[in-house]
Amino acid sequence: ETDETIKAKKRPIIIITSNNEKELPDAFLRRCFFHYIAFPDRVTLQKIVDVHYPDIKKDLVAEALDVFFDVRKVPGLKKKPSTSELVDWLKLLMADNIGEAVLRERDPTKAIPPLAGALVKNEQDVQLLERLAFMSRRASR
Repeated sequence: ETDETIKAKKRPIIIITSNNEKELPDAFLRRCFFHYIAFPDRVTLQKIVDVHYPDIKKDLVAEALDVFFDVRKVPGLKKKPSTSELVDWLKLLMADNIGEAVLRERDPTKAIPPLAGALVKNEQDVQLLERLAFMSRRASR
């Protein structure tokens, strides 16, 4: 576009990230240095939330993290909620004035947590959570 040629003084390093949604070709991977980054623990997620929402109520975050990790633990989820889903969900909880009491006192037999559309991103996972809630209701009778 600019008709300029830019030459690197040193060989450039290119960083490529992947969330494992697609298999990368072996020929490509042979030329890569692989570094796995584990999913953030609760303390790290708390720090991430603090950066995005420095004035958020700590009790809300604590309850939301409990729900978030409970959803992530559900066996068979096609897509576990990620850090960005947590941040988006917290924004919605604050916008709708849903406090920590609602999350703390949630009925485990209800289908999914409030505003869970920010956490669960496909119909198959919503149906799975609804089936689990239904089975929980039947077992508690």
